[in-house]
Amino acid sequence: MTDAAFTLGYTQIAESCAFDALNEPDHGSKRTVSITRELIQTEQPQEHALLIGVERRGDAWGIQDALEELARLSETADVEIAGAVSQKLDHPLASTYLGKGKLEEIKAMEEALGYDLVIANDELTPSQQRNLEKALDTKVLDRTGLILDVFARRARTHEGRLQVELAQLEYRMPRLTRMWTHLSRQSAGGVGLRGPGETQLESDRREIGKRITFIKSQLADVHTHRQLYRDRRKAQGTPIVALVGYTNAGKSTLLNTMTGADVLAEDQLFATLDPTTRKIELASGREALLTDTVGFINNLPTMLIAAFRATLEEINEAAVLIHVLDITHPNAVEQAKTVLEVLEDLGADNKPMVLALNKIDQIDPEVHGTLDELMVGLDLPDHVVAISGATGFGLPELMQAVESLLEQQERFVPVRAVIPYADSVLVDRFHRVGRIESTDYSEKGTIIIGLLPEAEIGMFGPRLTIEGDPITAPVIPSETQQSA
Repeated sequence: MTDAAFTLGYTQIAESCAFDALNEPDHGSKRTVSITRELIQTEQPQEHALLIGVERRGDAWGIQDALEELARLSETADVEIAGAVSQKLDHPLASTYLGKGKLEEIKAMEEALGYDLVIANDELTPSQQRNLEKALDTKVLDRTGLILDVFARRARTHEGRLQVELAQLEYRMPRLTRMWTHLSRQSAGGVGLRGPGETQLESDRREIGKRITFIKSQLADVHTHRQLYRDRRKAQGTPIVALVGYTNAGKSTLLNTMTGADVLAEDQLFATLDPTTRKIELASGREALLTDTVGFINNLPTMLIAAFRATLEEINEAAVLIHVLDITHPNAVEQAKTVLEVLEDLGADNKPMVLALNKIDQIDPEVHGTLDELMVGLDLPDHVVAISGATGFGLPELMQAVESLLEQQERFVPVRAVIPYADSVLVDRFHRVGRIESTDYSEKGTIIIGLLPEAEIGMFGPRLTIEGDPITAPVIPSETQQSA
């Protein structure tokens, strides 16, 4: 009989078996078995965190709002909030992030608050993190490390896990030193006097370097595969529309409502990481591909943007962007600016865009005021539509705005086509890439009057007659835009 372990919920029942073999040749072999059972607690104890931050003068995000968002991130990582402390400074101190007096105050709170983790609202340098842990005698995590932990929990696909692991390794590499300081003290170091801590540090760095190289090669293969897929989509002439927005703005809910998909949509930060693409039918009957991408957040770590570039490239490939904004959020203006800044970093800030003011069904005039009041301070694009991704309110207007932008972007040309019945494949292509206003039939073939992207004209050749100039004029603003 062998040792066995069974997992029941958060508790393991471990069976240990002891065998005594009695070798008695006259009576044959005889074994006695004793089985003992004991409960082994396997549930991770919940951590209790004290949040700390620096209140900078002139910062667009107030410290209270920033710490509330940090609290939501912490709760997403299953951390319970014990309290929050901030200090007014022009900038964080280079050595200890906060001042000496404030650190002493935080240390004195430990027994009363019962925290066993401190989370900083900024990305800490390795030395700041090390000095804070020494001063507070407790584990310290910064905002970047917390976001990486949340991403690691949310990644579901192989590609997503690779991207998160790459970001984690690049984040941890310069922080390896503090993990081996207890060993490096055993030797003064120097030529011929390398301590075991330094030896282990070099070994860890070498192994992490190898892993980073391997992951990058894997992601390069992912990039190649995605590019082949994109090239195939371009050949088919199906336009791409990408959903972008701050995390928890309602992008996944909107995707589900527009396409009938079943993407996870929860009231959590970064509920979904992996991109999802579904077909949608526009008002004219033309098909497009709608892609939901990873949500953005204030101070999104640069290594995450780099690691998720293969995923975020979907944004660059899109013909039109739908910027989904939770108009009911108290920091809607700051969130909108954050999204535009990330798009600029990605080189996608010049893409045609529709601003979808989401969650309009949740507006309470007594709490939020009117829609016009909520829009004050927003950098409004030419196309703004008020919607509810949950109820479907405003979606026809949203689809119409998207299609108008697509036609402008692709320079739709009014045409009359006479397509021989033998070339019926071109009729199908007209349906997929153009907008059909009328269809008739004659001895010569199918007669279609409608609009085609300028780039498609050559494909139809002499079968086409150009009826007008390409569409380039802006669409008429919706009622929402006029009221703004």
